[in-house]
Amino acid sequence: MLQWQHTTAPAPVIVSTSYSAPSSSQASWVCQQPSTRREWRTLSEPEKNDYINAVQCLATKPSKLRNNGTLYDDFPWVHKRASTYTHKSAPFLPWHRYYIHLYEKALKEDCSFTGDLPYWDWSLDWNNFHAAPVWDSVSGLGGDGDASGAMTVGEGRCVTKGPFSSIKVRYFDGEEHPHCLSRGFPSDGELKELGELIKPEVIEDLMTEPDFDKFASEVERRGHKFLSHSVRGDLSKFTGPNDPVFFLHHTNLDRLWSQWQQTDPAKRLNAYNGKANGNSMEPAQLSDPLDMDGLSRNLMVQNVMETQGGQFCYKY
Repeated sequence: MLQWQHTTAPAPVIVSTSYSAPSSSQASWVCQQPSTRREWRTLSEPEKNDYINAVQCLATKPSKLRNNGTLYDDFPWVHKRASTYTHKSAPFLPWHRYYIHLYEKALKEDCSFTGDLPYWDWSLDWNNFHAAPVWDSVSGLGGDGDASGAMTVGEGRCVTKGPFSSIKVRYFDGEEHPHCLSRGFPSDGELKELGELIKPEVIEDLMTEPDFDKFASEVERRGHKFLSHSVRGDLSKFTGPNDPVFFLHHTNLDRLWSQWQQTDPAKRLNAYNGKANGNSMEPAQLSDPLDMDGLSRNLMVQNVMETQGGQFCYKY
């Protein structure tokens, strides 16, 4: 395991954790043995425990971006700072593909994780949200906030059961606001209505959309509204990566994009259009940069379009 030391500099220090992509002299490099990202409920108990332990480990490692906080805190910090340009615009799917890759890389390099990112296929739980295996307090990521506890953030309360019941997160909506991991599941009626957004037939219909911009916009709208409104608490704001379920959610979104691409690779593998970012109306291009705000070196969109080539070597 790599050992990192706290910095004592008076100003934030950025240390790059850049991913080493094949150089021009390695142009023949190909992904020959892709790893497989699997749905949470298909993992064995030891595999679930290994993943949970690695995520917990991130909270014991010092931040690589700031003078305070942890490596766990770096991810919500960066996500919030990039949120205005990465959401409701074309970079949403490619930016998050690279972002969750960096999260997986941190789990492996800093916390000795030997598995792969899992995903939560919430379409399987659209009509029975509470029974989703991810909420199990023993073999999952813990459940709802304590109904008898005080309100904390985002209409949520402290999660008091499960592996993340004792974790403390530093930010909420970009501000320094140390607090417990918080969730606030709404009423059964609200959950049923939200489930309509992501039920299997809706997802199947999305896969028939030929236009990238329309597909990506609808996946973002449905997936984000479902998750943020059904879990609330930390997931109600762009510091949502405070909640470890965020990464299972975004790995699922990446899976849906990958499936959409593979439906018609000749047309969809490099399909990319829409707004270049959420702050302008410039048309999106494959040469647009993906800004990781110091978490790693920036790449271009064209570098992250394939899951089995270039930067990556995984499948679903």
